[in-house]
Amino acid sequence: MPITRRIFLLSGIGAALSACVQDDGEGITAEPTGSDPTTFASSYGALPNEQFPIPAVDLKKLKPKYRRRIVDFQTAEIPGTIIVDTPSRYLYLVLENGQAMRYGVGIGRDGFTWGGRGRIQYKRAWPRWTPPSEMIDRQPELEKYRNGMEPGLDNPLGARALYIFQNGQDTLYRLHGTQDASTIGKAVSSGCVRLVNQDVIDLFNRARPGASIIVRQSRGEDIAQKESHQTVGAI
Repeated sequence: MPITRRIFLLSGIGAALSACVQDDGEGITAEPTGSDPTTFASSYGALPNEQFPIPAVDLKKLKPKYRRRIVDFQTAEIPGTIIVDTPSRYLYLVLENGQAMRYGVGIGRDGFTWGGRGRIQYKRAWPRWTPPSEMIDRQPELEKYRNGMEPGLDNPLGARALYIFQNGQDTLYRLHGTQDASTIGKAVSSGCVRLVNQDVIDLFNRARPGASIIVRQSRGEDIAQKESHQTVGAI
């Protein structure tokens, strides 16, 4: 499903994506974490050593089905590919041996969604967020952020952001973090795909700049992937 600038203009998505826009910058290549937690509690515990210490996720607000886990996953895509299954509210990072890391996500509201194939051009830890002029015109209270909002827990992009490009152009869509676990599994954003901060950090550490990303918009789309009913375990 190719995405063109014309589609953005006709649908008004260019303006709708404003909550995801931020300053450009060089990517960060990070190594995966040295050890994987084995329980949901450890997966979503506090991260006191971050630049801005991150509190533990309130697991009462994050439904069990949206918690990070490895699943059996059949796909023709190569390991390292990211697949966002919008209807199911899942993001899959394709692994070796017919498996994937599955994360729960929040997606864009009706009218603010995007689908297609692109690449992760670069990624940023604790990114700045810069609303475009169109958004400030609609929400004058954002004028103070015209030159960018400093990183932090209240920043709309959260602890990490991965930037989606297509054919060398910025789509204005991001994979990014959030502190609000209650929004995972819901259509709440201005078009970007959000993960709780603990999950976006895990994805950030595993994903590589240049990785392919596929965003599937409807259940009828064939992206040659299928998750089995058997999950492998929590990570």
